[in-house]
Parts: sequence; structure tokens; C-alpha cells
Amino acid sequence: MCGGFARQGKAPVDRMRKKKEPVRFDVLPTTAQLEKELKQENYKNRYLRVFRSTVAALVTVAAAAILVAVLLLPVLQIYGTSMSPSLTQGNVVVSLKGGNFETGDMIAFYYNNKILVKRVIAQAGDWVDISEDGTVYVNNRAIDEPYLTEKSLDPCDIKLPYQVPESRVFVMGDHRSVSIDSRSAAVGCVAEEQVVGKIAFRVWPITKLGPVN
Repeated sequence: MCGGFARQGKAPVDRMRKKKEPVRFDVLPTTAQLEKELKQENYKNRYLRVFRSTVAALVTVAAAAILVAVLLLPVLQIYGTSMSPSLTQGNVVVSLKGGNFETGDMIAFYYNNKILVKRVIAQAGDWVDISEDGTVYVNNRAIDEPYLTEKSLDPCDIKLPYQVPESRVFVMGDHRSVSIDSRSAAVGCVAEEQVVGKIAFRVWPITKLGPVN
């Protein structure tokens, strides 16, 4: 047998070489298109910056408003009828912290985990007396109470005349026959640390918007 061998042949050359695509300058964006695109991007960036700044400002204002409302101007809603007709159920009022209180001022104060609203009648050291017909005397002088539509001695279980203790105020509701206030030993006089603030302004209902007297 004749030995034979196979000669390795070269692979056929691919003559169908891929032609390079020529650069087409007619499809490149024009200068006007580039400028327009750049303006749009700049506008988007400015819009996002303004949007973020606005949101940050609103959050800051809201936080400041909440802080002011909590610390300086507590907003309260009235429940019950003890202050009618001056304040009625559902009224929303703003109280002002700090300051000295005078006879006739309305204040809000904490009592048994609630906030009550009553009117200041007498200060520390003053003597309070109430006649049978409900006329209130402070230091032997009848006080002027134009806000009342009724007078009443009861409910009263304290011994009269009564001297207001130090650092406290004697308070009464305007609806005297139903108000539980300093005439009751259970409530007593209001200590300075109990006071939320002086009722200064009514914001609801809108028809009665304005200062509270």
C-alpha cells in the first residue's frame, strides 16, 4: 500500500468583505437643534432646583408654624357650654402664652388631662365673695361683668368669702349655673403652671372671626 498524506489546505478567503458605512453628515444635529436641546436640559435643571427649594421652604415654614402654634399660639376647640354665650361648642380659638391676666380675661388651663376655658375673676391675695343672686365681689367691690346673660351662686361648695392663694387665679365660667370652676373645691384656683394661655382670637366660625372679649 502506498502511504499517503493529506496536505492541509488554506481556508477559502472571504472575498465578501463588509464595507464600512460612510459617515453621513446630513443626519448630524444642527447647531440650532443642539442649542434647543441644551436649553431644555438647562430648563429641567433649573426647574428641579426651584422645585427642591420650594419644597424645602414649605417644609421649613410648616415646621415653624407648628412650632409657633405649639409654643406660642396654641389653637383650641371649645367643647361644652360653660362659656356660652361668649364661646360656644365648636368654636376654634387661638390662645396667647405669657403675659399678666386681668379680671375679665379668658384663659385656657390644664385640668385632669383636659384643657378648660374660664374667665379670670380674681388674682392671688384677692378676696372673692358671691351674693345669693350671683353678683361677684372682689375685695368687697362688685365687678362689672357685661358678658353675662345670667348670674348664679351655685354650684359652689367653698367657704365664702374666699382668699385666692399665692401664684393662683380664681376663675369662673360665663354660664354660671352649669360651669364647674373655682367655686368648686374639686377644681379650685388655677396655678400658673396650669395655664396654657390667654384666649385672644376666634378663628371659627368665620362669621365670628375676631378678637375674643
